[in-house]
Parts: sequence; C-alpha cells; structure tokens
Amino acid sequence: MKKSLGIISVLLFLIFAIGSFFGYKYYKKFYGNNVEKEGYILIPHSANYNSILDSIAPYIKNKENFAEVAKSKNLQKFFNAGRYRIKSGTNNSDLVNMIKAGNQTENTFRIGDFFSVYQMIGKVVKKTELDSLKFATDLNKIATEKGFSNAEDLKKYFFIDSYNFFWTVTPKDFFKKFEAEYNSFWTAERKAKEQQLGLSRDQIYALASLVYKETGGKPDEMKTVAGLYLNRYRKGMKLQSDPTVIYAVSKANNFQGEPLRRVFFKHLREPSPYNTYFSAGIPPGPICVVDKNSVDAVLNAQKSDYIYMCADPKRFGFHKFTASAAEHAVNAKEYQQWLNSKNIK
Repeated sequence: MKKSLGIISVLLFLIFAIGSFFGYKYYKKFYGNNVEKEGYILIPHSANYNSILDSIAPYIKNKENFAEVAKSKNLQKFFNAGRYRIKSGTNNSDLVNMIKAGNQTENTFRIGDFFSVYQMIGKVVKKTELDSLKFATDLNKIATEKGFSNAEDLKKYFFIDSYNFFWTVTPKDFFKKFEAEYNSFWTAERKAKEQQLGLSRDQIYALASLVYKETGGKPDEMKTVAGLYLNRYRKGMKLQSDPTVIYAVSKANNFQGEPLRRVFFKHLREPSPYNTYFSAGIPPGPICVVDKNSVDAVLNAQKSDYIYMCADPKRFGFHKFTASAAEHAVNAKEYQQWLNSKNIK
C-alpha cells in the first residue's frame, strides 16, 4: 500500500512538474514581455499576415512565439491598418489585441504658414498612408462640392497650429476637423465685427495673411499692421506689401524653389492680382495659411493714422510706422542700407 502511494505521489509530482513546465511556456508565450526595443510600426490597408510579421519582427525578441499567438487569435483574418506604438514590457497577447482592435497611436501634424494648400498636403502626407496625388484629388473634390474651384480655395479653413491625426486619416476626415474648428471660430461676436468691418470673409483672410507674413506671426504688432492696411485700403492706396510680391513670384514659378529673400524693383512689376504693388485693392484670397491671432487682429484693428511701415533694422522682426511719406523714405533708406551691409540679395 505504501509502495502504491509512493508511486502515485511520484506520478502526481511528475504531472504537476510537466504541467507547470508547459503552463509556464504557455504563459511566457502569451503574457511574457516580448518587446526588444520600442518604436512604431505601420500597417497599411494592403497589408497581409506575413507583412505584419515582417514589420513587427525588428521590435520583438521572439518572432516565432508572436506568430503562434497571432495565429491562435486569428490575426491573419482580423487586423486594422494603422500606426502602432510598440512599448517596452508588452506581451504578445496585448500586441495582437492592439492590432486587431485598431488601437493605433496618433501622429502630430504641424500646419505652418504654407503659401498653398498643395504645399501643406506635401508635408501632411508624410505622416499618412496616402500619397500627395490621392490627398490632393480628394481635397479638390471636397472644394468643388462646396462650390470652389479647387483645394487652394479651402486655405481659409486651415489655421496654423499643431494637430493630432491617425496615420490612416482620410482627406475627408482631415478636412472635417478643420471645418469644425473654422465654424467654431466664427462666433456671433466675430461675425458682428465682420459686419462692422464691411469686408468679405475672403478679404479678411487675405488681410490676415498679410498681417501674419509682415509680423512673422508675432502678435505684438498685428493689430497695428492690420489698421495700417485698412487705412491704405480705405484711402484707395495700393497696399504695397512685400510678402504679396514674394507670393506672386512664387506662384508664377508654381511654388518651386526657395522664396525670395529680398524684393527688388523688378519684382514689383510681377503681373498678379496678389501683387499689391501691381494691383490695387485687397488680394483675391490669403497668400498663406494664417493663425487665429492674425484674423482677430483684422477684426480688432488698431485705429491710427499710419499708412507707411518699414522693417526696423535695430529691432529684428519689428517695424517703424508713420503717416509721413518723408519720414518713411528715411526709414526705407536705413533698411536698404542694412540689407546691403548684410549682403542679403
């Protein structure tokens, strides 16, 4: 009897030991840390099971274990495209579940003062699954549905700032976010100021773009610059804004190459409705994507008698303002001499 009990005890121990061994292997395979290094993987809509394995392989310790867990959870049939963050300490089960559930990580997009919407698209698509042609084509379609000519006419909907989007964002969802922000920006109070100003929405955005470019996006002088341009416009004077010349020349060159660093007399003759030295009035649309501060600066422009301004070489990024043509001539000469001293051409 004692001998039988001993044999049973040994067998039970062996069963326990074997069970523990395989149980541990199962636990480690499914729930043990399998991340070698942190990073991000991109899974396009065109991906398949093997391409997913190839994408994640550089970040995990044991590809075979991950593949077994992935198959057991039907990853080959059920997965979502996206940009996924591989975090240290993550197990195979959680990695597979993340991809199956589509729990991707957003990317940060910086919308800057792009001259054109198409320039913006060229930067944006670097952080999306789509290429520039597809993105531009879809935005063009959205524009025509709104009664515009093309995506360039959507420029006023975008504001300079940082935004979060998924790698798989569609142009439609991308635009929806900005359209919602545009609509929320135009509150009843701002609409009332728009009416008082007596300008169209497009004219306001055009002036805001001049304000932004002239001030470099710094809010210190925005309202002063806005007031100056409104003074010139209401007096029937040409706005004569150098950034519009730079834009007109760049537009004529299809925005290829670097923008002008210095505006010369020959550039002032560029035949364009955007060139405020060549054409009178407010440009037909904004010369760049603007920020909210510059639009508010136009809506809340400072009242003054200023009609001239010139960059101040002693205070980089700021201007000298005056209502006197003679004083402006002195300021302009000082600035030209500074440009020459710095060999800026």
